[in-house]
Amino acid sequence: MKILLALCLFCSSLVASAHDDHTKSQDNSLAISVAFDAQGSLWRVLEKNGLILVSSSRDLGKTFSSPVQVTPNAQKIGADGEARPKIAIGPEGNIYLTWTEALKKPFTGYIWFSRSINGGKSFEKPIIVHTDRAEITHRFDELNVAKTGDAKGKVTVTWIDKRDLIAAKSAGKPYEGAAIYYATSSNQGASFAPEQKLADSSCECCRIALTNKPDGTVAAMWRHVFEGSERDHMMAEIPVQVNQVPVTKRATFGRWKIDGCPHHGAALATGGEGKDWWGYHMAWFDGGNDDSGKDASLFYARMDGEAWVSSPPKKFGKHNNQAGHPALLSMGENVWLVWREIESKNNKILGMFSDDGGRSWGAPKELATSAGKSDYPILLTKDNRAYLAWNTDKDGLILLGL
Repeated sequence: MKILLALCLFCSSLVASAHDDHTKSQDNSLAISVAFDAQGSLWRVLEKNGLILVSSSRDLGKTFSSPVQVTPNAQKIGADGEARPKIAIGPEGNIYLTWTEALKKPFTGYIWFSRSINGGKSFEKPIIVHTDRAEITHRFDELNVAKTGDAKGKVTVTWIDKRDLIAAKSAGKPYEGAAIYYATSSNQGASFAPEQKLADSSCECCRIALTNKPDGTVAAMWRHVFEGSERDHMMAEIPVQVNQVPVTKRATFGRWKIDGCPHHGAALATGGEGKDWWGYHMAWFDGGNDDSGKDASLFYARMDGEAWVSSPPKKFGKHNNQAGHPALLSMGENVWLVWREIESKNNKILGMFSDDGGRSWGAPKELATSAGKSDYPILLTKDNRAYLAWNTDKDGLILLGL
């Protein structure tokens, strides 16, 4: 019980340590999600005054339409750092949203979903995606809509869930961390199948990274609690068939030991397209095991999706500038990797580019800078071009073609 309490306190207050600069939460007014539709409009979802609001821009983020209110009533919504509302555009043009409502008990929540089938003019009455309605942790939702393959149009929602921890405690059995659960919809979000468990012993407060194989299969990567409280990453492909047993594979081997969740999830992108698919691009933060934190770093590696063997990890970013929260995007052999750093009170987004599938990289370049608070970087595509989206306190939403 003392260990669990310590973990919760760490997740909420982020007690001062050598790794705090990498893990502290962001201002909730900046935690947004964005997505392009097929017509090139940029859609944005955010939380304001307990409401989920959606608006669109036809001029690459310079101006936005009047927001459409999605939630009928105000909720306490997770909207800071690793937790934020999510948006995705389906291949049929539907707009999908998820978010986490915080409940009365600490660290508890429900995962909500809504969709628009009329081009964002209105959104349907929100629903809770999980059948389990206990007042426990269902948090840190992630949303994916398959756009290719046999699963085209399938909606997948993942989240961190503590029902198995509660059950283990009741039975007097040990249990590390939380678990990853998911729910899927094969009818464009009209309804969801009962949720399934993907894996036990996930970290408690890090975002889940999702991407798709060419056939539409969803791959997930999350920070995991390995033996000895090593907080490395695990990967799994979400089963296509109901009740199919998922295969989990360890993806990183930094062996960082920390009795708490670092609020620092990974980035994941598919490697190759169509018949040329070979696996995944991964980027993540590792805190090292030295007391000073000097060994903390960001890493990139390739993961072979068949043999589940990763390439040697490549360090990137400046630890002294609090390098953190990377994002990845791939289109064929072209791969973009961006992250945030802070220098002299200025927030900066730096990036690297690879034109050979991540085998080699160009030198890091400064892509954008803004004084004051800022969100984490987001990568997205429009008309086969990569874009960086970055929400800042001083300069608003910055959208740059890469």
